[in-house]
Amino acid sequence: MTRTIKPMEKKYLHSSLCMVRNTFTDSENAEQAQVVVNLIEEIRAKEYYLPELELIMVDEDDEVIGYAQFSRFHIEGRFSDELLILTPVAVKTDLQRQHISKELIEAGFEKAKKMGFKVVIVEGNPQNYRSRGFVTSEDFGITAAESVGLPAPECLMVKELEENALSGISGVLDYTYYESLK
Repeated sequence: MTRTIKPMEKKYLHSSLCMVRNTFTDSENAEQAQVVVNLIEEIRAKEYYLPELELIMVDEDDEVIGYAQFSRFHIEGRFSDELLILTPVAVKTDLQRQHISKELIEAGFEKAKKMGFKVVIVEGNPQNYRSRGFVTSEDFGITAAESVGLPAPECLMVKELEENALSGISGVLDYTYYESLK
């Protein structure tokens, strides 16, 4: 199977949302899937959106089979030129466990580093992200506001794209910038 990673193009806007919706409906439920789709659309409409870091993987039939979105983010109104958030990541349900998300995330790291970003933050299951080099953000003084509703502090993770990038970055992370996450 031929797989190609590329930045988002207009022709994939709808099909990528459908794939993400189906994937999150399968793994969570339709309500949670709609929250994720709303978040993608909201990120696309906001100033922190980076089209070159909204990545998809397509198969040989040009069907979207994987999705990862990196966008600029801030902590307490600071660090938006250095910090990215990775959300969401989705792989077509019947193709999971084939390293598609790994390839998308690694491609995103490479491109983000070339663009001058220094840190990527993600919220999720630590087992899914530790192998990509993510570590608990709390260890670096980045904590989640109570409103974020983390199941555990280790679910908020960071990855340095360059050595010691986190030495001057700390604070409390919240999602108040995004209506769909309130």
